Amino acid sequence: MKLIECPRDAMQGLHNFIPTELKAAYISLLLQVGFDTIDFGSFVSPKAIPQLKDTTEVLAQLDLSNTTTKLLAIVANLRGVEEAVQHNAISYLGFPFSISETFQQRNTNSSIAQSLTTVEEMLNLCDKNQKTAVVYLSMGFGNPYGDEWNIEIVEKWAEELVSRGVKILSLADTTGVSTPEKIKTILPALIEKFKQTEIGIHLHSTPFTRLEKIEAAYNAGCKRFDSALKGFGGCPMATDDLTGNMATEDLISFFQSKGEDLNMDMKKWNEAMLLSSSVFAAN
Repeated sequence: MKLIECPRDAMQGLHNFIPTELKAAYISLLLQVGFDTIDFGSFVSPKAIPQLKDTTEVLAQLDLSNTTTKLLAIVANLRGVEEAVQHNAISYLGFPFSISETFQQRNTNSSIAQSLTTVEEMLNLCDKNQKTAVVYLSMGFGNPYGDEWNIEIVEKWAEELVSRGVKILSLADTTGVSTPEKIKTILPALIEKFKQTEIGIHLHSTPFTRLEKIEAAYNAGCKRFDSALKGFGGCPMATDDLTGNMATEDLISFFQSKGEDLNMDMKKWNEAMLLSSSVFAAN
């Protein structure tokens, strides 16, 4: 079971700037908890996401001396890829590939076709620099823009990406439109069809529907889950009202109830929970 903690997603839409030192202290603490990966920052335009303009500075201040957790950074174009691969401490580059044309333009200022080319270039640069690409199949459960969506479209784009060499594909629900029924239908089909590909899930949800979605994904055979402590965050490019992330504490509780061995340092986790109050206090 791989848990990916996403402080980047939790912070990115916040208006008040979180000091670099506080970000670094918080992420350094999360690195000691035992997550598989920390989605810690992004190499995107500061105009688009001003909160994360200090990702390089945060990275320089992280304590990586006592952790097996890997770092993931989000990129949205080739310039971001070229910048991210220069950092030895980063293992994964994440790219949001939307199957909604409207959202791909909003999120990356490029078309789906252009983004497919970016993915190919990213895969090439990742191979050359010993990185692994994680592609998020964004709007994977539908979209609020009226763009056509169905399961066949999801599978078509998954096939396109896997055929180009994507090894990790995360089905993303950017605006909280997923339902247990959709999860039960889509995830098993992808997991069955792409056996050599790691299929994960990046769900956004209101607190009232989190557990039923987690259970549906777990029962579908998913073993890679993105979440954020206390469910903070959401995508500022998607809608005016942010739909929060899955709350990590809900995932931990659910997996513990299922007898999954998460191998986590709960003392460090509780410390991170306490520190989060300071990190997100001004917002």
